[in-house]
Amino acid sequence: MSAGTPDPLAGFDATIHAPNRLRICALLDAAGEAEFVLVQKQLDVSASVLSKHVAVLMDADYVEQRKAVRDTRQRVWLRLTRQGREAYQGHLAALRAIVGPPNPTP
Repeated sequence: MSAGTPDPLAGFDATIHAPNRLRICALLDAAGEAEFVLVQKQLDVSASVLSKHVAVLMDADYVEQRKAVRDTRQRVWLRLTRQGREAYQGHLAALRAIVGPPNPTP
């Protein structure tokens, strides 16, 4: 790699790389915003497991939550921050650099 070429692996992010956190980021990137319960169902994890992963992402300023009352119940919505979206996209680019281009079918 030349001195002027950015390292494609520089975007690899160990915080995002954990499977459940990667799935959370993928879901939020696609949805924009999702209710906590929906994310929990999509990942098929307990609320406590999801809470722990969301806390890690929030501590890194990758995810933010919005709380509101809906149908007389407290609801929590999650979304990626701008920093989180950039980190997720950088991580995807690093993963693509690691695995390389797909092999053409013969």
